[in-house]
Amino acid sequence: MDPAVEPAREKLRAVAAELGQAFVEREEVVEGALAALLAGQHVLLVGPPGTAKSMLADGVCRRIEGARYFQWLLTKFTTPEEVFGAVSLKALERDEYRRVTTNKLPEAHIAFLDEVFKASSSILNALLTLLNERSFDNGSERVQTPLITLFGAANELPEEDELSAVYDRFLVRFVVDYISEDWRFLRMLGAEAPQGGTTLLPADLAVLAEAAARIEVPERVLGQIVELRGELRDKGVVASDRRYRQSLGLLRGLALLRGREAVGDGEILFLEHVLWTDPAEREIVRDALRKLVHGHDEEVQELLFQARELKDYAGRGWKSMDEQTQAIVEVETKLRRILVRLDDLERDAHAVGRAVSRAAEARTEIEQIRSALGGR
Repeated sequence: MDPAVEPAREKLRAVAAELGQAFVEREEVVEGALAALLAGQHVLLVGPPGTAKSMLADGVCRRIEGARYFQWLLTKFTTPEEVFGAVSLKALERDEYRRVTTNKLPEAHIAFLDEVFKASSSILNALLTLLNERSFDNGSERVQTPLITLFGAANELPEEDELSAVYDRFLVRFVVDYISEDWRFLRMLGAEAPQGGTTLLPADLAVLAEAAARIEVPERVLGQIVELRGELRDKGVVASDRRYRQSLGLLRGLALLRGREAVGDGEILFLEHVLWTDPAEREIVRDALRKLVHGHDEEVQELLFQARELKDYAGRGWKSMDEQTQAIVEVETKLRRILVRLDDLERDAHAVGRAVSRAAEARTEIEQIRSALGGR
């Protein structure tokens, strides 16, 4: 491994910790923003005004020394000149149509566009090329832009079909709301605006991006993503092939930020911010991911609950010895079936390289229940 990676990663993790402290209840958004920065992907924040969306984008930008930041509120009256620069009068004298892009979006490394879906068609069309290809058509010349990540924000999601292409370019989508917990709200009230803090050099960012690209995505994880795709498709939640492929870069960046050498279950869970299109699909995606990652452990817990219920059933006050004996035989039979199912679960989990953390503990308790009932 490049010796420059670890010092850069420590700085990145310090940035994440500092921003997480500054932006209350936004730790996951901070993680996603930094991982997107490493993967060169764009981030959409959906939520009401006053939820620190622009401050977060500005906070990320200020942690990269020398990065140029562009911020603008878009409305249906916003002109292309406001976003991409005014037309050059000197160029017009030479019969050339060019824009002066100084301090405008085409020269930004990180950008924040508030109410991004309210822009006019001319702005959205140019924005689409910039987001997708990192290029800008300036007159007769197509210019490559330095854009790394664009943060978009909206109070609500677009309904018009013409906006779907721009919407799809935001790989990471967060729904943000006002602070929910009172104690965190009080912490926010007493917090001072973040000043200074750890910064990253452009060279650090380049080293980290290269290191993230080398993070392993095990075959087991790829298999889980295939399984997830099938389950979501059966439930009517369909994401594009491009979105699934781009998500691997995001998961690699997340693993690097967390100090891991390979993408694992913790990173897969982050796909809940990637695979939904309509907010109504968020819960479906979250449930599918929880089942995929924790399904075996949850079923083990359910089997243990069943065993405890059977124990209570066997120990209730029966009218006769025959009834009690019959109940114990019934319980014993069902406990054996539970243990067989537990074995099957462990075997299935090991087949895909996953451990069932509570299986041994559950088996011990179930065996103790059997022993107390006279089972063998």
